[in-house]
Amino acid sequence: MRSSTTTLTAGLALLLSGCTMIPDYHRPAAPVATAWPNKAADVAATDGGSLENWRTFYRDPVLQSLIETALANNRDLQIAQHQVEASSAQFDIENAALFPTLNGTAGANIQKMNSRIWSLSQGNGPFYMRQYAVGFGVSAYEVDLWGRIRSASRASFDRYVADELGRESMRLSIIASVSTAMLNWVANNQALLVTQNVLANRRHTYDLVKQTADVGTGTQLDVAEAEAALRDAETNLQIYTRQREQAMNQLELLVGTPLMPSVRADMEHKAALEDVVPFPDVPEGLPSDMIARRPDILSAEQVLRAANDDIGAARAEFFPKIQITAANGTASNNITRLFQSGMGAWNVAPQITLPLFDAGRLTAELHQAKARKKEEIARYEKTVQTAFREVADALAGRGTYLEQLHAQNALVQAGGRQYQLALARFKGGYDPYLDTLVAQRTLYSAQLGAITTHLQQMSNTVTLYKALGGGWNETLPARKNAMINHVL
Repeated sequence: MRSSTTTLTAGLALLLSGCTMIPDYHRPAAPVATAWPNKAADVAATDGGSLENWRTFYRDPVLQSLIETALANNRDLQIAQHQVEASSAQFDIENAALFPTLNGTAGANIQKMNSRIWSLSQGNGPFYMRQYAVGFGVSAYEVDLWGRIRSASRASFDRYVADELGRESMRLSIIASVSTAMLNWVANNQALLVTQNVLANRRHTYDLVKQTADVGTGTQLDVAEAEAALRDAETNLQIYTRQREQAMNQLELLVGTPLMPSVRADMEHKAALEDVVPFPDVPEGLPSDMIARRPDILSAEQVLRAANDDIGAARAEFFPKIQITAANGTASNNITRLFQSGMGAWNVAPQITLPLFDAGRLTAELHQAKARKKEEIARYEKTVQTAFREVADALAGRGTYLEQLHAQNALVQAGGRQYQLALARFKGGYDPYLDTLVAQRTLYSAQLGAITTHLQQMSNTVTLYKALGGGWNETLPARKNAMINHVL
């Protein structure tokens, strides 16, 4: 009968230890529209890559090499990785409280006593009290009847998962930043080459105008205007030289190490943005719920889950706590008899603690946990709204940047014809140099505008890839998480 009662009690305690007071979790409704602002057809069957296989989107070999180096050396990514490792260890710490800690002990206690104080018969000399013990025991193990420890363990696990997803978000950002930095370098290099050509033409034009002034067919005003145009090109040459070097510095910071000479040589061959392998076309009709797979949104939801778990831990604080301290081993006043038969000793000290008066502390902690959950709900909703806006902005630029680039390239062609005609009329003595100068500046401005627009169009595609969570494939592989195998 006693054995059955003991077994029943142990089974009931084990059953209760699996219970928690965590509220039922419900994902907040996304506070965004069910479709993007621009109406479009169904999703096209285009492979847009994924976060796990970014090479299907970033197809340029030089860019792939830079991204691989960045993923191995970027310090921000390393910081995120170490934060994940720390969160994993913290979860193990919290989870370990679910199990008793077994300690081995060995000790001795020797006291010198005065026999007269204790009225002992040994005389007036000193008396030595000795106690030796060897054993093992459990100290202050809390039986998790109400799920306080389990709730704290789940909260720690959810925060670990949030940090892991945060690392994925950081990885996605690093990939996009490296791509943008390389595009910036190529764009500045292209602008530098264009400026060098313009500078050479303006030097030639300056010499020509000066010669016409020397022979009396030109004016000093024409010379001054030609010189001003020449100095403007020289100024721009230094600006784009500086910006190109700064773009390289930014790229090396993102990559995390100085670029190999071979990589620099490959980049030098990219004289224009057209030399970069283009990104795959973005299909129309992307569903708005695709942003739900973004790592930052998933991370925000895991933090919300952790806040929900904290409420369960706060609720459990109102109920009694049962702690058990127990030990088993041998004890003797003579070390030579410590391991002899009959020297066994044990003790069990259960303790129940019931909160009676705490001046409202536990109630305040519960209110705090609920308020933090509401805070995380608002933060999660804000993350979803921000993601929706990023994708909507990128989709809005998808078509407009392409049309703008076509118009800008047409402007370059028209400006080139205008300049050639104006230069021919100036050389023929039909028009003043001012008309040639205006046409030359119009062409140069159109060329720089085309470079800027092309950079914006390519950067917008990178932004869209990042905003969609790493591509636009509708099916993604399940996320692997070894921590889910831990006891919760």
